[in-house]
Amino acid sequence: MNQTVLNITIFFTAYGPPGALNYGVFFLTFLLFVITIFANLTLMLIIYFESSLHRPMYIFLFNLAVYGLVGCLSVCPMIMDNLLKDIKDISHEGCILQVFFSSVYATCSYINLAVMAFDRYVSICKALQYHSIMTPSKVKVLLALVYFIPITSLSFQMYITARLPVCRYNINKLFCDNLAVVKLSCVESVLSNVYGIFIIVSQVVLPFVLVVLSYVKILLVCLRTSKESRKKALNTCTPHLITFINFSAAILFSVVYNRYSTVTREVNVLISVQFILFPPLLHPIIYGIRTKEIRTCISKMIRTHIFPKPPIFLI
Repeated sequence: MNQTVLNITIFFTAYGPPGALNYGVFFLTFLLFVITIFANLTLMLIIYFESSLHRPMYIFLFNLAVYGLVGCLSVCPMIMDNLLKDIKDISHEGCILQVFFSSVYATCSYINLAVMAFDRYVSICKALQYHSIMTPSKVKVLLALVYFIPITSLSFQMYITARLPVCRYNINKLFCDNLAVVKLSCVESVLSNVYGIFIIVSQVVLPFVLVVLSYVKILLVCLRTSKESRKKALNTCTPHLITFINFSAAILFSVVYNRYSTVTREVNVLISVQFILFPPLLHPIIYGIRTKEIRTCISKMIRTHIFPKPPIFLI
């Protein structure tokens, strides 16, 4: 346990030798990375500068875009760099940091989606009390919890993982995750395994249950309302529901993938890209297409700043 981890280098074996596949994956990753950064920054700027969107739902959406940027920036630059290098490696410290920030992205996003589901539940099921329940102070508390719970719990998990002695140096993946780093250890870490289960239950399973319960209650209320009210509720909830299903599918694929290390290289690449890039890429697009307020703000921004009407001079 006293082994130093200084100057330890971890090698990725999932990339394969330089060739056409690596260059193709690099181009695809770079394209998706640029679009993801642009889409999330655009969404954040629209919410920040448009005062009419300074409401709980859009504040949570703003933070969802922040987490997406954290996930992309923690993994994609290194993946693109390794795709073009002969030796695909990362330092042990860099690997631990990558696990931390990619895990923060995943857990903060999922807990944030649970909070957004609660916001939709209050908006639809307790419409008259919405402003008294979702006050600015309570929104700040919810946001603080979304950040505080994952960051503190994951910091302790990284402390446990970083202290494990390393005697293996190859990871058959495109980037580091906690299970892969733990498997590099010479010893069996019961504490790391138990704490990992605690993280999954508290920050994946519990938020999932809260979202499902929220939508069950929303559905029961909608069944007792008029057709017009049901349509309005559906339009309000659809973007969040699609986003939640998209992210849940990404997590499910990743969990299954972590349990089966004998998948082909092509599947390895696909799973890695879909977990890090697809959710943050699709979230702003889904909300941009399905949310009338955001569509209106985008149209207004295009008309005002990108294609402004020329001034008319009267003679």
